[in-house]
Amino acid sequence: MSKKIILLPGDGIGPEIVAEAKKVLDVVNSQFNLDLTFDSDLIGGCAIDQHGVPLAQSTLDKCKAADAVLMGSVGGPKWDALDSSIRPEKGLLKIRYEMGLYANLRPAILYPQLAEASSLKTELVAGLDILIVRELTGGIYFGEPRGIRVLENGERQGYNTYVYAEHEIERIGRTAFDMAMLRNKKVCSVDKANVLEATVLWREVMERLAPEYPEVELTHMYVDNAAMQLVRAPKQFDVIVTGNMFGDILSDTAAMLTGSIGMLPSSSMDANNKGLFEPVHGSAPDIAGLGIANPLATILSAAMMLRYSLQATDAADAIERAVGEVLDDGLRSADIYQDGMKKASTSEMGDAVVAKLQA
Repeated sequence: MSKKIILLPGDGIGPEIVAEAKKVLDVVNSQFNLDLTFDSDLIGGCAIDQHGVPLAQSTLDKCKAADAVLMGSVGGPKWDALDSSIRPEKGLLKIRYEMGLYANLRPAILYPQLAEASSLKTELVAGLDILIVRELTGGIYFGEPRGIRVLENGERQGYNTYVYAEHEIERIGRTAFDMAMLRNKKVCSVDKANVLEATVLWREVMERLAPEYPEVELTHMYVDNAAMQLVRAPKQFDVIVTGNMFGDILSDTAAMLTGSIGMLPSSSMDANNKGLFEPVHGSAPDIAGLGIANPLATILSAAMMLRYSLQATDAADAIERAVGEVLDDGLRSADIYQDGMKKASTSEMGDAVVAKLQA
């Protein structure tokens, strides 16, 4: 039975990097007889230009009916002046919420070939392999009430609500524990329970789940300390589980430990492992159209899609091996380039991964 993939290239460098991932998917589709079919649609600023909204209902319906979604990026200065209710990022938040994509998996893996590209000393990051499990459809990004109001004295006040229900915490906690069982059996739950009642509940639920996973070591850490520890001694972590806002911040911090945010994929999945897969980085409008963006995070996101949503493990393994072999050859996009390496354009990096797959 064929599997339907929706491509949402989005804005900025999105179309360039998704095009390279599509080239790679076409190769493994043929090699492994995956019977994948593809369709493309709009999200973000380009959707606003076409439909007046960052995510049209027709696009959302198409994504819900598909087996998986591969996305590029959204946003850019062209749309910065729009009302917050229709900004490009609202399309991304909506698709996550409407598809029930509550579990965001963000690996921070340092390829050994890029150890010198990290902003930290090599001995601190060599062998780094962290998985950040971020709750994606709750917390302060979705909490109500929210808005900007005028106080009695005429001053404006912005307000948001940080809220989590037990079932939201429990399901992301189970995801983290399940992932830890496949790894080194360590979970660090990050909260701010010394200040925020919502995360007092978060910690209580994590403690309640822990006895169901006796092989997994559960620890807790306040988010400010976690940020410090990520740059002090990052290899102490295996699986980090945290809420939406904290996960957003910590995953970008962890990304830079690996040499470049352009190397990191992510997956956002529902309870049945159907998901949306995208690079961690943004739309990078300053380099859009220049052909210098790193497509490897998107290519690796495609590999995650094959592994988690489509159960095509062999194809996912092949892509990840091919990326490693390209790095072994010294090929580098601008963001990971070092003296003595071979600088490559966006399309040249994609072509190199394709060549390794076909070798």
